Amino acid sequence: MRMMRNIAQRQFVSYFNGPVAYIVICVVLLITGFFFWQQFFLDGRATVRQMWTWLTWCMIVGAPALTMGLLAEEKRTGTVELLLTMPVLDRDVILGKFLGVLGLYAVLLALTLPYPLSVASLGDLDWGQVTAGYLGILLQGGTMLAIGLLASSWTDSQVVAFFVSLILCFALGVVDKVLPLLPSGVATVAEWLSFDFHRRSMARGVIDSRDVVFFATSIAVPLMFAFRSLESRRWK
Repeated sequence: MRMMRNIAQRQFVSYFNGPVAYIVICVVLLITGFFFWQQFFLDGRATVRQMWTWLTWCMIVGAPALTMGLLAEEKRTGTVELLLTMPVLDRDVILGKFLGVLGLYAVLLALTLPYPLSVASLGDLDWGQVTAGYLGILLQGGTMLAIGLLASSWTDSQVVAFFVSLILCFALGVVDKVLPLLPSGVATVAEWLSFDFHRRSMARGVIDSRDVVFFATSIAVPLMFAFRSLESRRWK
């Protein structure tokens, strides 16, 4: 646990030693804020449901940007080999790096709080719905970050890791938009795999255990495969 915590802390701090964290946070906040407030004043309703939609679109690109170097860069520079020779478990490396980037994502979400606070000053905002929405977007973002970490464990190229993660996140983010084009059986499975299908109920203020289990599983599975990918290097 101590090693995992140390790795998570080092990863979290390292983001603020370079430009990536500042660029991603600023771009996400600006894009989300611009389109959210534009839609808010058009609708004239005290709700932040549109904010979750724009955060989702931003993180489809933001998550790969934050995770592409988690393991790929260490593989390229050879520091991962040094790390693997230390008395640290592979699971500590994977979980530590995931918690580090998840902590940065939590900071990003915290910086969006002025948006619902501003909406609450203009109308009667349902804070229960807002809380459920934040849980949904946190779980969805965690899933994207786990996918990004998995992609980073497959290669020593940050560019390859970025595009692999981007394609996977984009596919799972938009698959529900093409359901009418799919056969009924395939459409049912595709809808169940869709991020939005499980997040939308939380955006409405309904926390369904099935949605929570879906996201928890969607985080655990990529992390498990990333662990196996890292573990395989010990036997080469």
